[in-house]
Amino acid sequence: MKDYHRPQLLFQIFILPLVVILSLTSALTAQEQPVIPADSIIHIPAPTSNVVAVDYVYDRGETVELTWNLSPDDTIGGRIDGYELTRIEQSTGKMDTLEVIPAGISYYKDDKLTHGHKYAYLIRSVYFGAKSSPVSSNIITPSIEIINWRLANLFAIAFILCGSVIYFIAHAKKGKKLFIRKIAGLEAIDEAIGRATEMGRPILFVPGINDMDDVQTIAGITLLSRVAKVVADYDIRINMPVSRSLVMTTARETIKEAYIGAGRPDAYNDDMVRYITDEQFGYVAAVDGIMVRDKPATCFYLGAFFAESLILAETGNSIGAIQIAGTAQPAQLPFFVAACDYTLIGEELFAASAYLSNEPKQLGSLKGQDVGKFVAMIAIVIGVLIATLAELTGSSSLENLSEFMNRLFTIVS
Repeated sequence: MKDYHRPQLLFQIFILPLVVILSLTSALTAQEQPVIPADSIIHIPAPTSNVVAVDYVYDRGETVELTWNLSPDDTIGGRIDGYELTRIEQSTGKMDTLEVIPAGISYYKDDKLTHGHKYAYLIRSVYFGAKSSPVSSNIITPSIEIINWRLANLFAIAFILCGSVIYFIAHAKKGKKLFIRKIAGLEAIDEAIGRATEMGRPILFVPGINDMDDVQTIAGITLLSRVAKVVADYDIRINMPVSRSLVMTTARETIKEAYIGAGRPDAYNDDMVRYITDEQFGYVAAVDGIMVRDKPATCFYLGAFFAESLILAETGNSIGAIQIAGTAQPAQLPFFVAACDYTLIGEELFAASAYLSNEPKQLGSLKGQDVGKFVAMIAIVIGVLIATLAELTGSSSLENLSEFMNRLFTIVS
């Protein structure tokens, strides 16, 4: 006997669940679709107005500033996503879409232009893909300004500095004496070398651990020329270990010239200057060994020094040597001041060549720089006083004067 109910049973077991699953899947997919506001489908944002393109001043003719009034929808309804900017090159008609500026912003700087070409800009308000009618700007040609008047204050400061340098150089060339305060470390060079001569012990000169591309090393070699002249006159041995090959070559030539100038070229020996190693603490260990073995009467540390400064100065102090140090590394100066007899602090190291040579150009440059420092210190003091008084009194005139002082010493590119 046939079972007529079996097809219905199979339909209920397999087909109905499948239909239910497909129905649920369709419902979930429909819920995941983004809901787009009904008004966005039909709303076209209001256009901007008063689009103005202006050449960016004091540049290389590559920049234009663009401003516009915000769309009414941006200011009252908020129904706007941003502003689409399009650049048109007039000579070729090429149109480039730059970017979409966020809502609420009405400024853009285009700095990828070609000098001498003419450009115009179109701006459209954008809201959910809908765009307003384009608003065109004026035609603009970016130009180059020969003189940047924003840097007039910098020109005035440079004029004062250069003028003072030229004045003092001319003053020194006329034979007029320029006052330079005495630097104790330089005044003690002859005394220190004379002490080594009396004791019959050598002199140690350490020019730092940097190469000849460092201005501190150059300043140290400049002082070496003065030390070498006295050494050659007194016929005393000098020992100079170095950590750079170029410094070795320069130092040998400097000492050799000093011996030739003293009329004793035969007394010069290349072994006075010896290359040790480029490795920092390997070099320091070798120099310390030389100190302990030779016991120099005078030690000079003139150049760029780092972690090795205190190691050298302590060793020199332990053997009873007169020590004259000089560096422009602020972190190492306290160690030299504590352990050495004389220390050239910062710019004293660089001023030493002018101090020792009395050469008019160097003296004039030094005095001119001092004028610049004096002007800077006076300006700082006056500026601080004016700003303080303006804050305390609330005076608008003092506030304006403070802003003027701030602009005067601010470099605007």
